[in-house]
Amino acid sequence: MSETDRKIRVLVAKPGLDGHDRGAKVIASVFRDAGFEVIYTGLHQTPEMIVSAAVQEDVDVVAMSVLSGAHMTLFPRVRELLDAEGADHVLLTGGGIIPEDDMKELEKKGVGRLFGPGTPTTEAVRYIREWFEENRQPEGV
Repeated sequence: MSETDRKIRVLVAKPGLDGHDRGAKVIASVFRDAGFEVIYTGLHQTPEMIVSAAVQEDVDVVAMSVLSGAHMTLFPRVRELLDAEGADHVLLTGGGIIPEDDMKELEKKGVGRLFGPGTPTTEAVRYIREWFEENRQPEGV
């Protein structure tokens, strides 16, 4: 398989104490159907666990589902840890109940586009594909 047709590797994560994982499971399934290689971490992951899995699995994207209201803590912490692990090339994106002003603030902190309830799943797929085309790392980098 050449670098140009390499599958996009996405880690879908549910950080914190939020036990609602239906959306994360749905988006993981949508990403698989779109041809992405998906790793789902399951519930109650710490930022450290998420970053460890992202580095071990050599993912292109970390997509977090945050419904707990802790998005202003969780997203920046995962971004900080990814950067510290030399994974600053990994897209951090996700979704949940996140106010527009918070989305803008998180973007300033290095978080990619965030998706709220009711967003068509095709938008997340398109966003990741477009990001990957612009930012992908060659195999072995």
